[in-house]
Amino acid sequence: MLKKLIVVIALVASISTLSLNAQGKKTKSSSAPAAHSISAAPTSNETIALKGGKLLTITHGVIENGVVVMHNGRITAVGGPGTAIPSGAKVIDATGMTVYPGLIDSETHLGLTEISAERMTNDEIEMSDEIMPHMHVYDAFHAETTLIPVTRLNGITNAIVAPASGDTLPGQDSFIQLAGASATEMLTVRDIAMPLNFTGAQRRNQSFEQAKFPFTRMGMATQLRQAFIDALDYDQKVSAYEKKKSSSDAKDKDKAGAPPKRDLKLEALLPYLHGKKPVVLAAEQPNDLQTALDLANEFHLKVILNHVTHSASLLDKIAATGLPVIVGPIYEQPKESERYDAVYSMPAQLARRGVKIAFASYDSHQARNLPYAAGYAVGFGLPAEEALKALTINPAQMWGVEKDLGSLDVGKMGNVVVANGDPLDVKTDVKHVFIQGQEIPLVSKQTELRDQYWK
Repeated sequence: MLKKLIVVIALVASISTLSLNAQGKKTKSSSAPAAHSISAAPTSNETIALKGGKLLTITHGVIENGVVVMHNGRITAVGGPGTAIPSGAKVIDATGMTVYPGLIDSETHLGLTEISAERMTNDEIEMSDEIMPHMHVYDAFHAETTLIPVTRLNGITNAIVAPASGDTLPGQDSFIQLAGASATEMLTVRDIAMPLNFTGAQRRNQSFEQAKFPFTRMGMATQLRQAFIDALDYDQKVSAYEKKKSSSDAKDKDKAGAPPKRDLKLEALLPYLHGKKPVVLAAEQPNDLQTALDLANEFHLKVILNHVTHSASLLDKIAATGLPVIVGPIYEQPKESERYDAVYSMPAQLARRGVKIAFASYDSHQARNLPYAAGYAVGFGLPAEEALKALTINPAQMWGVEKDLGSLDVGKMGNVVVANGDPLDVKTDVKHVFIQGQEIPLVSKQTELRDQYWK
């Protein structure tokens, strides 16, 4: 009994895209996110066949008693019991199991924090300024974090790593694969998007003694607007210099003078102001959401909405924008003015209106619970099929990686999970995880502690 108690204590201890014009209308030319090719880490030549399982393909229905074949890190065959299995393949019997694509967490802090109480292990945010778009999470990403093995044991194979939300523009997100020999292999898409936080938590008004600008919503909006204007002005100056410098006219070259001093902060904003990359606009309350959307329209930003947790009154407006939404945290309590289920039913309400949604854990230590957030939403009206899409193909499309991830399709990366039940059920155990066609040992700090003490 004492050993079991030690195990429990040890386990606990270890523990959205469209471009908008000025009137808010859809712009066809930039309605899709930029496509990204997942940089491939070295793979083995082994051929693996998963045979006899229930295949949740996501894009072409459910296949009973199906077969999935992987070779060189890619899916080479998906089909029914008659699907040919290459000779020499390693065959894994998945009879009675559920086979589905690896899950994608659309916002985590994985690799940026290890022990919350130890400051030296936390790299989540740079608080020296509110506008920090030139911060890159890949500079701080810690590939050896013990939290990643814990997370992938629940079938999560890919994630967005984002800085914490204390700044309005805290830096740029990276897209990672939860396996690899180094950070270089795991950081598959660097600077994939930029968070724009407008929840009110970014106001510097925690106390009157230490309060500073921006103190209000209008201060936050003004600060953002000035940053965008400065970046566009910087862009014009750099372009004018380069045009004169490259001119065939000798007089123009002489007039070019010295180049503008390089400004990393303003330079970092340009891909977003030019609509090349999406801004992840986080707002919760209706007033914050409306102000932030107006600002995005003003500068023609490509937007993925985030949270909208307490904006049930704007659901029809959100749907009319055509923007995708990252939903959550779903466990948050409703406001006194809201229905008891306003937050819990938000995913279902959005999906019912045709909004493309994705789930996020917004965490690192609890990122493993991502599938259960989707399951909770199912309990409040979200169809199970839509919930699974919100963990797979929807985020893949939002982040522009659907060519490689998000479904069981030939040609896609072999990020595949085998479990003994419904992926969204807390009683389900994951039995196999494949990332890029390689089986990942189901070992974490927690399982090691269990095996050490549970004797």
